[in-house]
Amino acid sequence: MTAPRSTDITTEPRINDRIRVAEVRLVGPNGEQVGIVRVEDALRLAQEADLDLVEVAPTARPPVCKLMDYGKFKYENALKDREARKNQINTVIKEIKLRPKIDPHDYGTKKGHVVRFLKAGDKVKVTIMFRGREQSRPELGFRLLQRLAEDVAELGFVESSPKQDGRNMIMVLGPTKRKADVKAEERRRRTSDDGSTEPSDDVTTDQTDQPDQTDLTDQAAEQAPAETAEQQPAQA
Repeated sequence: MTAPRSTDITTEPRINDRIRVAEVRLVGPNGEQVGIVRVEDALRLAQEADLDLVEVAPTARPPVCKLMDYGKFKYENALKDREARKNQINTVIKEIKLRPKIDPHDYGTKKGHVVRFLKAGDKVKVTIMFRGREQSRPELGFRLLQRLAEDVAELGFVESSPKQDGRNMIMVLGPTKRKADVKAEERRRRTSDDGSTEPSDDVTTDQTDQPDQTDLTDQAAEQAPAETAEQQPAQA
């Protein structure tokens, strides 16, 4: 039985002696256009300047290469990525479940949770669960969701209107304040007060927003002339 072939693809650009083409379009360390030169000459210029020759647009014809301190470049990008991860805000969806004939005390408790989630800048998925004969009275669930939306109108808005989903009816509330703004307010409050941590509830969490990665090809887009967009055959 043949072993599966590895599909790992490195994202590291080719540098220095790993660039195996006859000619390159060379960009200087300050972004200046040097022109099309033999790869041997480009490597010599890199060595004389104590820099690296880095392939920044491998699909151009000829490939675009830039003189740079690649170690410093990688270090600065790592710092940017770390800062981006620190500042990224995750999209979180909390979930609250109700029964169509919920008693006033339980409704007040559930509404309190929704208020707390919205104040924290989180979205809230409100689910009405129907059982037995309740399924024939969807208007009960609709009225309950409508009431809840009105009760928290100052903190949230209806992002997704009530919809029937099998035995459940679902509505999504979005916060009027962005999570980033809430976090900023919390940081300011901590500087003058100890602050408090709210108890956690069962939640459904969706996390998005991946930090942007620096793309060497994009950096070279303005530096390489338009005619370099033709496809270069793969190098060995």
